[in-house]
Amino acid sequence: MFQGPSEISLDAKGRLAIPTRYREALRAQCEGHLVITAHPHRCLLLYPRPAWEPIRDTIMKKSGLDRQTTLLQGLLVGHADDVEMDAAGRVLVSPALRRFAGIERELMMFGQGSHFKLWNPAAWNKQFEEIEKLGPDLVPAGMEDLSL
Repeated sequence: MFQGPSEISLDAKGRLAIPTRYREALRAQCEGHLVITAHPHRCLLLYPRPAWEPIRDTIMKKSGLDRQTTLLQGLLVGHADDVEMDAAGRVLVSPALRRFAGIERELMMFGQGSHFKLWNPAAWNKQFEEIEKLGPDLVPAGMEDLSL
């Protein structure tokens, strides 16, 4: 279970150093084989490959004749990049994915249970402002009984 925020600086080659607290779990879960892809909110998703594969398979089983499906397939699967953690726990974030998410040197990494979201810090701040604006309306229908 991946959770919590991390502020990370990419190195000069565009490599992301996976925070130490997640490295062993990722090596145990997927031998460091990961997938980075685009998200509709202009952030990136980082999945252990075994967690990504069922999502990819579900998306690709849908009809390519439906325009929305085709767009989603192109975004999520078309941008998916198989990466491997090196001995130092780093993965390369491709220039195309960095451009998509507006990530230059700094990024915010958030654990999301089975995967991570990677945000340009300024874009994350805008997202957080939207969260604050929603206030009590943030909780979607069906989760009203959520107790925190």
